[in-house]
Amino acid sequence: MIDKTLRYVMDGAAFKSLTSSRTDAMVSANESAFELFTFEEINNLDEFLIWFNHNLPQDIRVLSIKPVDEKFNIIQNSKIKEYHYVFSEGQKNHPFCAPILTTILEPLDIEIMKQGAKLFQGTHYLKSYCYKPTDHGEYNRTILESTITENTVYKANFFPKTSYIFKVKGKGFMRNQIRLMMGVLIKLGRGEVDLTFIENSLKPDFDCKIDYIAPASGLILNHVNFDGLD
Repeated sequence: MIDKTLRYVMDGAAFKSLTSSRTDAMVSANESAFELFTFEEINNLDEFLIWFNHNLPQDIRVLSIKPVDEKFNIIQNSKIKEYHYVFSEGQKNHPFCAPILTTILEPLDIEIMKQGAKLFQGTHYLKSYCYKPTDHGEYNRTILESTITENTVYKANFFPKTSYIFKVKGKGFMRNQIRLMMGVLIKLGRGEVDLTFIENSLKPDFDCKIDYIAPASGLILNHVNFDGLD
């Protein structure tokens, strides 16, 4: 949709776009980023931003445009991604919640889930948290932050009184990684696994399969921070 809109607002001028990352279907983005290569200089970025937003569909909004030099590469440049997984437990919520909040109908032990989330923080071997891993992947990954807190970010009058955010921050994530992490935390909250299971799952010799991928609709790419740009 961005490329389709660009073709219109740039009136046929040649361009190329490159996104910072891909996400699963039904995953939302509070902030994301893409790099735009143009063959003709855009003279007034402020006016371009207004016209671009005017023509984008209702569910996409451009927040800002920043010039970069030819050395910048949106995929390869160092960046930190912050994801939120929004969820509630114990009751079925208003259907309007469905796009950005996952409802776990069973009661969950949130306090033990908070302890479990902390175990992911740091550098660990995360092959168990990659969907269909190969024998040649790089599975030693560093997670800068992994916490569960009460949701004070996403609010609406149809939201449940209490909901939670699983916040994960790092330089890069593997396919379904955060949804697999959330899946094992849900199982922890249900009492189906314990903290030792999660500790063992972060080691190279772990031989049990992480088989529950949490629904995509609770996952939100909250922010992408590029070195030298924010």
